[in-house]
Amino acid sequence: MGRRGAQLEPMQHRQHELVEGSLPVFVFPTELVFYADEQTSHKQVLTLYNPYEFALKFKVLCTAPNKYTVVDATGAVKPQCCVDIVIRHRDVRACHYGVYDKFRLQVSEQSQRKALGRKEVTATLRPSASQDPPTPRPQDEERRTKEQWTDSEFFEQTAFQTESRPVAGGPSLLTVLFALVCMAALMLPTLGEQETTVPVYLHLSINKKLVAAYVLGLLTMVILRT
Repeated sequence: MGRRGAQLEPMQHRQHELVEGSLPVFVFPTELVFYADEQTSHKQVLTLYNPYEFALKFKVLCTAPNKYTVVDATGAVKPQCCVDIVIRHRDVRACHYGVYDKFRLQVSEQSQRKALGRKEVTATLRPSASQDPPTPRPQDEERRTKEQWTDSEFFEQTAFQTESRPVAGGPSLLTVLFALVCMAALMLPTLGEQETTVPVYLHLSINKKLVAAYVLGLLTMVILRT
């Protein structure tokens, strides 16, 4: 009986932690910095780690969802795995320089709705990576440090401009049809060729074949990308 009780105790303790919402959340980085003059910095990646032996589902909230596009603002992380969350800044304007926004990542067990843990990540836009950020005044730094963010200031994914990862559906029928037409044009005789059974009106000039080859190349790239 004592041994059975010892086995049940860790399970009960874990359940207590999950219910209380004290599950640690592991996210990297903990701060996102966007630079107005660097296009590549307008896309940032948050990595959410799940070191536990059970799957987690997550939700991304934000205090300023109109500024950002989030790829997969909700999802799941398998046990002892990680997932990348892509965040794009889509409102790069001078009026947003130095403004601190916050993202909140909430995680829960797949069988539960209540958030078991949460982690907040700050985000700010700066004019240039070559310039040091302005030194905040003591009162501003104190205000930002003590500032309290309520749940009502975080908006769910429905407020985001969400961006889903593209699903490979293959090339469209029209694209394939145009490619076949271009291939057929290249197979026709060139204008001026003799000893062919193909009617003269189907003989194409070299310029027309060059155009067909060029269009076929573009369509081939489109088909390969899809």
